[in-house]
Amino acid sequence: MTERPLAVVLLSGGMDSCVTTAIASRTHRLALLHAGYGQRTEWRERRAFENIAEFYAVPPERRLRARLEYFAQIGGSALTDRRMEIPERENQSQKAQMLRKNPSGSLSHKVERDEIPPTYVPFRNAHFLSIAVSWAEVIGASSVFIGAVEEDSSGYPDCRPEYFRLFSELVKAGTRPETQIEIVTPVIAMRKGEIVKRGIELGAPLHLTWSCYQDEEDACGVCDSCRLRLRGFAEAGVPDPIAYRAAVAR
Repeated sequence: MTERPLAVVLLSGGMDSCVTTAIASRTHRLALLHAGYGQRTEWRERRAFENIAEFYAVPPERRLRARLEYFAQIGGSALTDRRMEIPERENQSQKAQMLRKNPSGSLSHKVERDEIPPTYVPFRNAHFLSIAVSWAEVIGASSVFIGAVEEDSSGYPDCRPEYFRLFSELVKAGTRPETQIEIVTPVIAMRKGEIVKRGIELGAPLHLTWSCYQDEEDACGVCDSCRLRLRGFAEAGVPDPIAYRAAVAR
């Protein structure tokens, strides 16, 4: 029997990256990459990564834990700078403005600067993908999977299909001539509810994931990431298996 190809999967420990891991596992052997960059919930996300890696029986030699502390030094994001506040409720006026620009309900590809939330980490995915491609080239992986979501996300500019198309061109230009690495974004066009349903279909360990931006014990239930996650489970018609501290979350 021919051995399945190897894929590097960027696994933050969140729901989207977990489902992406489940999708990749159906066709590839897994090499899992986790990046710690000084985010508020770094410890909890790392635990989720390890738990999910154990669930998929990924051997230690195919787990890479990258340290990117310089993001905290760079600043500019509420995830890495505790002097900045993490929004605890969806900005309805901002959402309305975005929907007026794009009545279909999806986020406009031309994201205005004042529409980008303070939790955006400037150009973060370029750093993550660069590490993933470097590792993929060394270990002979043919694909890099990333769980970026465009339509039902917070409006981050580095989660757009065009961004990954252009990064794929960069990979071709910047690696060995014989290297063939595909950037795969299997959930980028899905809504959160669709991601939850797909995860359940694949038996993904959603109970091991962590999405909260600001708490490491019980999820806060009120930050943008928690609210998007809870909305996804509500749309899917199933309860979220993790614990929340805020009564409003349920």
